Amino acid sequence: MAEIINGDALLLLRLIQKSARMSVMRKTVLSKPLDRSVKKACLVPKSIAGKTCLQLESFGADNKAKHKNIDIDDAETLLSVIEGFGQINLLSTAGDCEYRVSKSGNCVLLGGHKLEKALFGEDDGIGVKTYARIEPGSNNKKKNYILSGDEPFLKLLGVADEKGRVFDKKQAKFRQINKFLEFVRDIEDKLPEGDLRICDLCCGKSYLSFAVYHYFAVIKQRRVTMTGVDLKSDVIEYCNEVSQKLGFNGLEFLCGDVNLYDTSDRVNMVISLHACDIATDIVINKAIEWDVDVILSTPCCHHDLNKKLNCEPLEFIGRHSMLRQKLCDAATDALRLSLLEANGYDVAAFELIDPEETPKNVMLRGIRKKNFDKSSDRARELMARYREAYRFLTGIE
Repeated sequence: MAEIINGDALLLLRLIQKSARMSVMRKTVLSKPLDRSVKKACLVPKSIAGKTCLQLESFGADNKAKHKNIDIDDAETLLSVIEGFGQINLLSTAGDCEYRVSKSGNCVLLGGHKLEKALFGEDDGIGVKTYARIEPGSNNKKKNYILSGDEPFLKLLGVADEKGRVFDKKQAKFRQINKFLEFVRDIEDKLPEGDLRICDLCCGKSYLSFAVYHYFAVIKQRRVTMTGVDLKSDVIEYCNEVSQKLGFNGLEFLCGDVNLYDTSDRVNMVISLHACDIATDIVINKAIEWDVDVILSTPCCHHDLNKKLNCEPLEFIGRHSMLRQKLCDAATDALRLSLLEANGYDVAAFELIDPEETPKNVMLRGIRKKNFDKSSDRARELMARYREAYRFLTGIE
């Protein structure tokens, strides 16, 4: 501790304490840890039982977070935290400063004296300016999900227990379902009024089928006809049983090849979660064929382009297997969006959930443009761009 207790470290301590007491601290970022088992850490003001403290959140090599609440007046503990990092950035509405420790042990606090004047006032007694306050967060905050966990379909699908508590092992799936529904809510105004026709292609266990049907039929009280299609007969039988138990009369599941499935109804939306490899392309092509209003698809693996990639300018990436796969992942989804665009859709790609929970987290969205002419010069230009991109990557005409 003796080495770290120097003027700059003590000033940093005072600035951290003062900015927290004044409710102007945004956060204090702690990097370059001396302990190799720690990756990064952060100090943020928190309200615990009505009292403001500083919460230390640290992440280990396994990415698991640990939390420790520190009293603002506990100088000894705060100094021990400072001692463990080679760089500390204090961010506040009154200004920022950066504390650095060199390899030789020399310390410097950049912007410290300027921030000191802002927080403590000038020696001439002018006083302290008023800065924007940031109310400390609370540990009691609850995510405002669309679903609560108490929905009957979540209980029957094994996501939550009878009391509506989401099982620990299903927390990621619960977040994924809610996030998908947020995307559905975002495009709701792009769907026609009145009855809705929705298809979940390559539906699998159909978490999304039940969630989307529940959203429109139960929450929004709309009349919905929805079909889930998948090749696995046992899964389809199970999903139909669950649908009947729930009284979801407008939700049915069919066993069959998505490529061969067709409907005479006007389909308004197609959804798909983790359709494997070219199955996602089949889903997108089917949606284009039906001229649906909205497509929401989260792809799974991207092996097809990896097998076909034949692009000399990109060989410096392609010769490394891991980087080759990442390139093919991004290029495949970009080609899919390009194809949708050429067929009259406004397109976008988003993260569905935290990539640390699953690498299969890209959401592809297509919203059909009104009055788009697929025979127009613009449509031909967009299709030519798509084909040229495909030729560039594969060498295939």
